[in-house]
Amino acid sequence: MLFSSTVFLFLFLPLVLIVYHTLPRRFRNLWLLLASLFFYAWGEPKFVTIMLLSICVNYLFALFVHRYREHVSVKWIMAAMIVVNLSILGWFKYSGFFMTTVNQSFGLELFVPNVVLPIGISFFTFQAMSYVIDVYREKGQVQKNPLDLALYIALFPQLIAGPIVRYETVATEINDRHETVPEFAHGVRRFIVGLSKKLILANGCGQVADTIFNMNDLSMGLAWIGVIAYALQIYFDFSGYSDMAIGLGLMFGFHFLENFNYPYISRSVTEFWRRWHISLGTWFRDYVYIPLGGNRKGPFNQYRNLAIVWLLTGLWHGASWTFVAWGAYYGIWIMIEKAFLGKWLKKVPALAHVTTLILVLVGWVFFRAETFPDAIAYLQAMFLPQEVWDARATYQLVQNGVLLVIACIAATPIPLYFGTIIVKKLGPVGLSVQYGYAMLLFFLATAALVASTFNPFIYFRF
Repeated sequence: MLFSSTVFLFLFLPLVLIVYHTLPRRFRNLWLLLASLFFYAWGEPKFVTIMLLSICVNYLFALFVHRYREHVSVKWIMAAMIVVNLSILGWFKYSGFFMTTVNQSFGLELFVPNVVLPIGISFFTFQAMSYVIDVYREKGQVQKNPLDLALYIALFPQLIAGPIVRYETVATEINDRHETVPEFAHGVRRFIVGLSKKLILANGCGQVADTIFNMNDLSMGLAWIGVIAYALQIYFDFSGYSDMAIGLGLMFGFHFLENFNYPYISRSVTEFWRRWHISLGTWFRDYVYIPLGGNRKGPFNQYRNLAIVWLLTGLWHGASWTFVAWGAYYGIWIMIEKAFLGKWLKKVPALAHVTTLILVLVGWVFFRAETFPDAIAYLQAMFLPQEVWDARATYQLVQNGVLLVIACIAATPIPLYFGTIIVKKLGPVGLSVQYGYAMLLFFLATAALVASTFNPFIYFRF
């Protein structure tokens, strides 16, 4: 079920909210869990069993870790937890990719399993692992009630496309949270902003990007328009989903951490990844990079750890060599920045910003392309074209230029800055303006939903 669907907006969500806030507090977690399982089962009911298996396995691992914390066997329990979780993820996400690679590398014809990827498996697997690790590190209390753990992992606002909610973030709120009218209202506004990002900006930019990426013999202008449109699509698609998840969380008394912080204003690739998909970046930092040693054991080990993290980041995003290359690409640039480039670029902020944007756009080509030849051909059109500009580029600019400009502005803090000033100057009237603005956005988003058949969520495949 999509957040940006009429079924969710006008049936599922209102029903869940009404029943939730009507029930006595002791029954609310159970209702949320049942609603979340129904939400996940809406598209593919059979995959609920995979998520329930993950919940049961990690529930038992956490109990064992808690019980044998002081025993030497706890490290073997943690190792088994990692192997089991990654095996489940690996079978569904990487088995076909692995066997195809083996066949192509050695000229074999081994059986390639055709495994359907459960939606959001990367997200709920990482959440389940973080729960057990947090219990091991004593950053969160072990859950004796399996239904409460199931709620943490299956909670529908963040279940299938993040953000990756760490157990320590919501551990106390699972059984002790307090819903308030102001926070509920703030959650509604935040949800509407995210919905608008998705339906108006992401979908609009996505249609432009798909049209151009499916063309042949691109001019330089057309290629740059296409990659800019894709960069805006993926930002508003994913940040919009995160906004909706955070808003939904507030409606039910949960406080999820921010997942995006205007990444396109960054002045380095390192800064970009501190602002983009923050929950994934901090997950890899805290559960992979730091345990490997981080930057504590000299430059060589630091660069080795960065290489491991970024190769894993690429693989997390998809079972394809283009994703591995995408992860390696960012890992290499971050190493170069740490070595010397970052110091140079700090001296010229404007150049640093432009350089970062260009590097990020090149990265999105690998992310979007299906194969290496497709990515190389697109990059050639961007930097070594046979034609600088053509009629197709003019057409796209005339038809979609206003949309792209609005999206570019919306991807910066400018709207928030001026909106905050206006609300402050209006005083008590400012609150009414906020609600009026939210209702206008909801009307426009609903109109876009009804009028369009283009409504994918890019991060659903992860």
